[in-house]
Amino acid sequence: MISSAATLGATLTVPSTIWGAKQDVPAQFWESTGKQNRIRCLLCPRGCLLKPGMVGPCKTRKNKKGVMVTLGYSNPCALHVDPIEKKPLYHVTPGAKALSVAIAGCNLHCKNCQNYTISQASPLQTRNYSLSPNALVQKALENNCSTIAYTYSEPIAWYEYMYDAAKLAKKAGLKNLMITCGYINPEPLKKLCTYMDAANIDLKSFSDDIYKKLNAGTLDPVLKAIQIARDCGTWVEVTNLIVPKWTDNIGMIGEMCQWLCHNVGKDVPLHFSRFSPLYKLAHLYPTPTSILIKAKAVAKKAGLNHVYLGNVAKQDTNTYCPHCNKMVIERRGYLILSNHIKNEACGYCQKPIAGIWS
Repeated sequence: MISSAATLGATLTVPSTIWGAKQDVPAQFWESTGKQNRIRCLLCPRGCLLKPGMVGPCKTRKNKKGVMVTLGYSNPCALHVDPIEKKPLYHVTPGAKALSVAIAGCNLHCKNCQNYTISQASPLQTRNYSLSPNALVQKALENNCSTIAYTYSEPIAWYEYMYDAAKLAKKAGLKNLMITCGYINPEPLKKLCTYMDAANIDLKSFSDDIYKKLNAGTLDPVLKAIQIARDCGTWVEVTNLIVPKWTDNIGMIGEMCQWLCHNVGKDVPLHFSRFSPLYKLAHLYPTPTSILIKAKAVAKKAGLNHVYLGNVAKQDTNTYCPHCNKMVIERRGYLILSNHIKNEACGYCQKPIAGIWS
């Protein structure tokens, strides 16, 4: 059996635990093929065709007698109170607490996954908590969390639980945050964005060939997801993990930054993250800091206003006003030391700063 990847915070009352998911719930976004009870999943670009009894490669969606069901609903395997900066979301209510939740499963298969013990597992294998969407919202309120983050594994794989919880959270005055690979079809994404306040989307590389070999996916659907989420009014930040020998080509990084600037906007925050040897790439070395610094310079040259480095010590992670260049948010790790944004604008020059600040 596989256990939870996240340690519960000291202030969080632990719900009852069980081994393996305990209920199947009807899934959204699928169609019958009309042949021998076979069905096709329409949630993500994989378009999996499932015979009766089959479970998709995401390990969460199953053909049960000709009907698509989702495994693990109300049975998260990880629950934790995090600072919102850890997601990372740097332009969303700085210093806020997020109740982070995950159900096992993922519709990509990244060789470098840091949470592979749950992302590459089935909800039937993990030690889970019994927590309905309503109970999740109540848990956030009890712990003074102003946001709920759907994170750690891939929330697209457990779409129904995230969607139902997000509707209830919105009604309760909480913000919803999705930390995702963005490998999702347009229709379910647009429906979800009705309730999703912010998303950090992993743009794992700017090469379709690398996506296929490193992540078992393709590039174009992720680019479309970034644009759709932005167009739907969801605040978007982008993370790019720089993996040595895979995604550390500065020319490719430059093309990615130019695409973001021209297609998403110069104010989209871009987080370059340092790779640590894990899972199927444990034989590699951590990303050299020099590559991260060079990537940041390339991104700034491309025209992006807000570029950050993650998982690397002694680097500037503060936010600066793109108009007057004054520091408006001072950070030390996940701590907010000072905040000079007032009424959604720079406290010095009064020009708007892109983000969700209140």
